[in-house]
Amino acid sequence: MTVPTTGATTATTEAGRGFGIDIGGSGIKGGLVDLATGELVGDRLRIDTPRPATPDAVADVVAEVVGAFGWDGPVGVTLPSVVKRGRARSAANIDPSWIGRDADVLFAGRLGRRPTEVAVLNDADAAGMAEMRFGAPEGRAGVAVLLTFGTGIGSALFLDGRLVPNTEFGHIEIDGIDAEKRAAASAKDTEGLTYPEWAERVDRYLTVLDNLLSPDLYIVGGGVSRKAEKWVPSLTVDTPVIAASLLNNAGIVGAAAAAAEGLAH
Repeated sequence: MTVPTTGATTATTEAGRGFGIDIGGSGIKGGLVDLATGELVGDRLRIDTPRPATPDAVADVVAEVVGAFGWDGPVGVTLPSVVKRGRARSAANIDPSWIGRDADVLFAGRLGRRPTEVAVLNDADAAGMAEMRFGAPEGRAGVAVLLTFGTGIGSALFLDGRLVPNTEFGHIEIDGIDAEKRAAASAKDTEGLTYPEWAERVDRYLTVLDNLLSPDLYIVGGGVSRKAEKWVPSLTVDTPVIAASLLNNAGIVGAAAAAAEGLAH
């Protein structure tokens, strides 16, 4: 764990900043965000996701991350889950005990906040919201689909920049198999696939989404977006594909913005 290098202890007195936490299947990342630019203020902090990723264990790590920055303002938290009114309705790559849990109440208790000071939302939705605000302008017109490739596949659907929440397209069945089990970035690593080999699987996945949604644009994020030049040019799907502007920090940025504006699903 690397201690962040920021002037975070006075962060809540500085206008235009927020704090976001992005909970993933392999890591929990958090940091200060400049809400005017969508950029991180200083370093982010990443801690491995606990095993098992139970609500209490994850909440402890979230509190550790926030505490490391000395932040005492509103906090946005993403979950790899369908989230409605602060409650987790599914559990993708986290412990099944999350299902039905009032996540906003849980995190608020650990952080010493009121539930209204904690915004909990789907991880890909948060990333997509950040891209709509701070990313490439072509994503704000027509039907755009943001996909985050990591331990699983997260999805966020937008119509003219407006979010349709909790889509969970990563769990569409393709050729008899859950899509993320074959096309997530974790499948590439686990099976030792080259980027071209993995791109073939992503291509097949995007072709199915094309037939379902007829989107105007795909925006691809997650850790592999940092090496988009190694696989995006190999895709043959008809719909244009671009890398996320915020790369793997989009979830943190979107969560921070949601908390600052009192937004959650």
